[in-house]
Amino acid sequence: MPKQTNVLRWFPVLFLMAVIFWFSSQPSNELPNFSWADAPIKKLAHILEYAALTFFIWRALRFQRKYRWLAWLIAVAYAATDEFHQSFTPGRFPSVWDVAIFDNLGALISIWIAQRFSDRCGESVSRDR
Repeated sequence: MPKQTNVLRWFPVLFLMAVIFWFSSQPSNELPNFSWADAPIKKLAHILEYAALTFFIWRALRFQRKYRWLAWLIAVAYAATDEFHQSFTPGRFPSVWDVAIFDNLGALISIWIAQRFSDRCGESVSRDR
């Protein structure tokens, strides 16, 4: 039964990675255009999707503090590979700025919020197991 629990913990991570991969596989002419708000909305999407990805990774790692930076590293590494993947999609191009600023920011915000929430609620977040 513990192996099934581990699989269930990682399912949201893999599902979200697949969704991100699917979106970056869409040619630019098939993406929605939000007129004057296009860039801000798409950058916000980067922040939110990598915040969620980092949260789910850290959750899969049982919110152990010693693994919070591993969760960040996995999310940012996935962001970098996703930008590379995007370079093969028609009309799309990789952006180091998306990874360095927006995806990274989302990952860091997620860790900060999850840590603050768990500390405030007095939940038993593993300190250094």
